[in-house]
Amino acid sequence: MSTDEVLNKSMRDKLFINALERAENPCPPIWMMRQAGRYQPSYMAMKEEWSFEQMCKLPKLASDVAMLPINDFDFDVAILFSDILFHLEALGLPLKFDPGPKFEWNLDEDNWVDHKDYVGAMRHLNFQKKAIEQTRDRLAFNKGLVGFVGGPWTILNYAVGDEEVSQDFKHMYLKQVLVPLLKASIKEQLEAGADAVMIFDSGLANIPKSFFDNEYCNLLKELAVVGQTAYYSRTLPYRSLNKVIDIGFAGIGIDSTIDLNKTIKKVEHGFVQGNFDETLLLQPSEKILKYEIEKWLDTIQDTTGWVCGLGHGIIKTTPTNNVKLFIDTVRKHFS
Repeated sequence: MSTDEVLNKSMRDKLFINALERAENPCPPIWMMRQAGRYQPSYMAMKEEWSFEQMCKLPKLASDVAMLPINDFDFDVAILFSDILFHLEALGLPLKFDPGPKFEWNLDEDNWVDHKDYVGAMRHLNFQKKAIEQTRDRLAFNKGLVGFVGGPWTILNYAVGDEEVSQDFKHMYLKQVLVPLLKASIKEQLEAGADAVMIFDSGLANIPKSFFDNEYCNLLKELAVVGQTAYYSRTLPYRSLNKVIDIGFAGIGIDSTIDLNKTIKKVEHGFVQGNFDETLLLQPSEKILKYEIEKWLDTIQDTTGWVCGLGHGIIKTTPTNNVKLFIDTVRKHFS
């Protein structure tokens, strides 16, 4: 094989970049939300030695965790191992995991002035940049790398907790603090080596639809224009998916309730990620699971721009053999 042929093959093998650019792919790239997590024996072995905070904040450990699903299952994309709430900790809200996230106090209309320094917050988040850099250095040339941040409304929900705050206050804090912080964070993650940064915005159940459509989408547009920024939420207000598509993200994720074929047709640029029902991976019969995967794959009409994955994250009780079966079945289907 000549040098040019080797280079051309290497470029073709960058499956995630091809999906991002809507180029022809021999096989859709595969990655799953929470692909590094408690369903993996290798992850649980690390958890016996290190705390969750250490695994996130020590860049070498965060890189080790991000590489676990690549090494165990040969996923096509690695994902930054971190947590969406570190942005609030960076703004001065004391955070601990015991075992779930807990804040020492919540944001309100009186103390918010103590939690608005998003420039200083970026210094605190430097560990995420270093984790991406180290993961990028360890990944094979043909593997993609995705960073992530929380959606601004989702993060705000965690910040205020049970505090009674006005809608005007929420809008102000989103616009003046959270969105500028997330813009800076997305930019830094991309510069550190991420091919794209995903916004995970699953806490939209309490967002007014009128606010989402008329105000929040404008805030999301500010994040979309930073660079290769993608978006996922499984709690969008009713009939708001088209609003998200119109924003022009570099990719969107969809859950198993959304029609994949219609969405791929609607999205003119960037990838569409999803949307196999993650609960089916709990199936104890490999024969039945393989049938479900193949039945789903047979319905997909056009794979251009598609990133194969689940409707949501991997459930912690998912058998590892089922994850392997999913990946093998998808690759065999498109071989």
